[in-house]
Amino acid sequence: MSNHGDTTENGPRVQDETGSTHDKKRPTFNAMNWLLGLVAVLVLIAVGFAGAALKHSSNAAPETISVTGTATVKGTPDTVSFEIGMETVNANAATALSMNNARVGALESALEENGVTKKEMQTSGLNISANTNNVGTVTGFTVDDDLTVTMHDIKKAGSAIEAAAKAGGNGVELNGITFSISNDSKLLAQARANAMRNAHTEASNIASAGGTSLTGIVKVTDQENQSSNYPSPVAFSGAVAALKSVPLQSGSESLSVQVSVVYSLAN
Repeated sequence: MSNHGDTTENGPRVQDETGSTHDKKRPTFNAMNWLLGLVAVLVLIAVGFAGAALKHSSNAAPETISVTGTATVKGTPDTVSFEIGMETVNANAATALSMNNARVGALESALEENGVTKKEMQTSGLNISANTNNVGTVTGFTVDDDLTVTMHDIKKAGSAIEAAAKAGGNGVELNGITFSISNDSKLLAQARANAMRNAHTEASNIASAGGTSLTGIVKVTDQENQSSNYPSPVAFSGAVAALKSVPLQSGSESLSVQVSVVYSLAN
C-alpha cells in the first residue's frame, strides 16, 4: 500500500475522499491558449494606437480661408515741401560759386522773412560743372545750389516762394511742390479698421455660401500707401518782375490700407 506522499513519474500520488490513491497530473503547455493571449495583447496595442491617431487627427490644423480687404480715407494736408535753388553761370568757376552763394543767401533770407525757419531748410544739392562747346573746349562753369524747404504753415508758402524768387532773380529754380499730413496715425488706424471690416464681411459671405462659418483669425498682413492730390509743379517763366503771388491749393491726401487676413473655418 502506497503512502500519501508517494510520487510516480507522472507526479505526486494523492488520496481522494474514498481512500483511493491516484496520480496528480502536472499542468501541460497549451500552444493554442498562448497564441490566443498574444493575439489579444496585439489587439489592445492596435486599439491604443488607433485612439492616439484619432486624437492627433482631431488636433490637426483647421481649414482656412484667405481674403483681402482694402480701405481709403482722406485728410487735409498740413505740410508743404518744395525744392528751390539758384543757378549761376560764369567764365570763372570761383566767380560763379561766389555769385551763386550771394544769391542763395538772399534767397534764404527772403524765406526766413516769410515764415520759414532755418530748421525747415536743408541743402539738397550743390554742383559745379564745366560748360564745353562742340569741340570740347571749356567755355565757362555752372553752379547749382538747391534747398529742400518744408513748411508747416501752408498759408505762408505762396508768399515765401514769391519772395524767394524775387530775391534770387532770373536764376532761381523751383523744381516741385508736394503736400503731406505730418501725423497720419489716426487716419491710418481708421483706414485699417475699415479694411479689416471689409475683409471680415467678404470672408463671412464666402464661408456662409460654403455652408460653414468663421471661427477666428489665423494671420493678418497689412500694408499702407499714400498719394497726394496736388497741383502741378510750379515753374517760373518770363521776368521775375512780372511774378505775381503764387497761389497754392493743398487739396487732399489719400491714405490707403490693404490687409490680407487668414480666417479659420468651423469643421
